[in-house]
Amino acid sequence: MNEIHAHLTVCAAEAARVTRGVTPGQLTEPSVCADWTVRELANHLVLYSAHGLEHRALRTPLPEETVQRDFTAEADWPERYAAQLDRALAAWAKPEAWEGEVDLGGTLIAAPEIASLLVKELALHGWDLAESTGGRFAVPEDTAAFLLDVVERYAEVFRQYEGFAAPVAVPDGADAFTRALALSGRTPA
Repeated sequence: MNEIHAHLTVCAAEAARVTRGVTPGQLTEPSVCADWTVRELANHLVLYSAHGLEHRALRTPLPEETVQRDFTAEADWPERYAAQLDRALAAWAKPEAWEGEVDLGGTLIAAPEIASLLVKELALHGWDLAESTGGRFAVPEDTAAFLLDVVERYAEVFRQYEGFAAPVAVPDGADAFTRALALSGRTPA
C-alpha cells in the first residue's frame, strides 16, 4: 500500500471516530464553519470524504440523489459513514485507482494528487466537526506533515474560491497539524 493510502486510512479512521461522538442535539447547533450548522458540516464531510472518495477512485460522478441526501437524518449515520469510508478505501486499494487522471469539474488531475486532496478533506473537515462538537481530531506526525505539504501547495487556490480563510498566526515551533490548520484559515485550539 502506498503512503497516500496510509494517510487516507488514518484520517478516515479518525473522522469516523469523531462522527460517532456527535449527538443528535448537536446537529442543529452552529459549527465552526461560517454559516453552517453541525448537520450541514457533517453532511459535507460524509458526502465528499466518503462518497466522493469512492467515486473519485472509480472515476464515476456523484449521483444527484447522493449529493442532495441528508445523511444525518438516519440515526445510524456515523456507522453508515464508517462503512462508506471502508468501501472508499477499498476502491483506492486497487492499483488502477492510482493510474491516470481524475476529472475534477473539467480539470484533469493526477489520481495521486486527487487522493492527496482527499486527505486534506478528511483531516480539515474532520477537525471542523470535532471542534464544533467538543471533540478532538488528531493524526500522527507523519500524516500531519503530509497534510501540511498539501495545504501549503493549495492554500492560495482554496482562498481564491473561499474554501480557506486568511491564514492564522501560530507560535514558532507549532507542530505540523497546527500549522496546516492555521494555514487553511482555521484557529487551532
